[in-house]
Amino acid sequence: MDHREEFLQIWHQYVARPGSEKLLDWLDNKTDFFSAPASTRFHGACDGGLCMHSLNVYHALHDSFFTEGESEESYAICALLHDLCKANYYKKGTRNVKNDATGQWEKSAQLQRGGSFPPTATAKKSVFLIERFMKLKVEEAVAIRWHMGGFDDAAKGGCFAISEAYDKYPLAVKLHIADLEATYLMEHRTSAVR
Repeated sequence: MDHREEFLQIWHQYVARPGSEKLLDWLDNKTDFFSAPASTRFHGACDGGLCMHSLNVYHALHDSFFTEGESEESYAICALLHDLCKANYYKKGTRNVKNDATGQWEKSAQLQRGGSFPPTATAKKSVFLIERFMKLKVEEAVAIRWHMGGFDDAAKGGCFAISEAYDKYPLAVKLHIADLEATYLMEHRTSAVR
């Protein structure tokens, strides 16, 4: 089964919230989510890397933390959509690189950041995009918003809201850990450019 098929299988099995089908239609027909990379040069910097990463986060989150009585839907939504901000964000471009063997400058393919408004890939943007189609529970929105942990620009700037979010919403901590596991352990060496 390919990544898109697996994503759709999980989505249809667990996500039934009003607006979820419209979101899925937009995702499938108006974005590059299923073919986009997850980053420009690190984990998943390859065709389909974003979907692959989302599935890896889902499996890490579900396998490590899901307990009976919790919401399968919340786990699926948070994991599968946490990096939605990266859909329609990366574009293919080139840069000049010096060839060590010849000493000549040559054009080399590379992924570049860009995309449509707003021109950022942030967790806040993921929450915004999701809520254009379906309502998130507070714990889901907080989990997606703070899934980057200390890598989030607000946390790097000294914001203490992340600590309060993690204290009040365990799903946020779980999603952050699952994202780290997927990025640094499951997807090690999945970049086509490194």
